Amino acid sequence: MNPIRPAALIAALILSPLVALAAPAPEPMRFTSQSIEFPTSDRMFPDGPGAEAVNNNCLACHSAGMVLTQPKLTKAQWTETVNKMVHVYKAPVDQADVQTIVDYLTALKPTP
Repeated sequence: MNPIRPAALIAALILSPLVALAAPAPEPMRFTSQSIEFPTSDRMFPDGPGAEAVNNNCLACHSAGMVLTQPKLTKAQWTETVNKMVHVYKAPVDQADVQTIVDYLTALKPTP
């Protein structure tokens, strides 16, 4: 074996960390606050039993138009959806209003 090779290997092992230390540090990520405006709407849910509970609870996060254009869901599907809003997304919905909201949303677009 050529005596230069082990010496070169040792030198490379010693110098490689120094080369890494000499490299410039990457720019740190900079986060900035962004301001966004959501569209506003005065649209309310159609009158009916439970409309007040839906208007008081659901309009805090959703527009009536967004909810009213959802596909037809069964009562079980609406129950699952409303419970997800309350338990997963922490929607401030009074538990006493949940069944009223589900009944109202189910009655809007009854499934066959």
